Amino acid sequence: MKHRWLIPLGLGLTTAGVGLSLAVTGQLVAVALDRNAPKLMDRLQSRLTGTGQLGQLSRLQDMVSGHLQEAGCCKVTLTARDGERLTGHLWCCKDAKRTVLCMHGWRSEWSRDFGMIAEFLFHNGCNVLFAEQRGQGGSGGSHICFGLQERYDCLDWIFYLNRNGFSHLPMYLAGISMGATTVLMATGFPLPSNVHGVIADCGYTSPGEIFCHVAKNNLHLPYGKLRKALVCRLCRRRLREDPDSYSCQQALRHCRVPVLFIHGTEDTFVPISMTYENYKACAGPKELFVVPGAGHGTSYLVDGPGYEKRLLSFFLQYD
Repeated sequence: MKHRWLIPLGLGLTTAGVGLSLAVTGQLVAVALDRNAPKLMDRLQSRLTGTGQLGQLSRLQDMVSGHLQEAGCCKVTLTARDGERLTGHLWCCKDAKRTVLCMHGWRSEWSRDFGMIAEFLFHNGCNVLFAEQRGQGGSGGSHICFGLQERYDCLDWIFYLNRNGFSHLPMYLAGISMGATTVLMATGFPLPSNVHGVIADCGYTSPGEIFCHVAKNNLHLPYGKLRKALVCRLCRRRLREDPDSYSCQQALRHCRVPVLFIHGTEDTFVPISMTYENYKACAGPKELFVVPGAGHGTSYLVDGPGYEKRLLSFFLQYD
């Protein structure tokens, strides 16, 4: 037979292609989940999250992060239900009206994500507990779990606050990006009666859906059945959970507390369509604050006065 050599060549190329896909996917999952991200993370940063306003936000975050770290927060710790040691930073104000539990985003820090808004919360009668998400900063854990485990940590922090003298005050759960998904997923639990609301700024719907979106739209990689299967296998190996095992929509169908959803129209990392999906699924009282022109996590930067007005209105309505 002529060209019989093409058969092994084709098989070899197919095998090589599968091997390359596996290697690339392995690196991407490591960037997403591993505490110590591979060096590839530095090269992918701008492609993952986009540019523009994020550069301006990053400079402001650098400036205010140190101020918040020096503001007199008390470092606190707890042991999560799976044994991991979690760290938080508690900032108490005199004559507090409420307590806000803040969950930061993916590969970020408590003082960076909430440094800009911290003083506003403090000066408007809020005790604030800034939690450090597992797999990041001073908390234990070798992996970031995209909300799948962090939702249990959020519940543990709620119980911690109630055990330590805050149960008499209304409590609000606030998160940005992955932190928003964390607090939204926590609404699937029967929450203590003093949890009066949730503030979710630019949260995604599920780990599986944000993986798919970022791969296709930010990294311009195909995300077919093969890559999805590889991602699921690698996630199960690291997290013992499938990235599609739980979603905000599943949680929000059981939500009984008010939720304020916030998102910028120009978010290229977590599309605003995901907040619309979460909003639609929410069974509890709900509000939507859309900020025209805001990118990922920049709604407060773009419209600070509007953001503060909606927060105060939300607090006063549900305290």
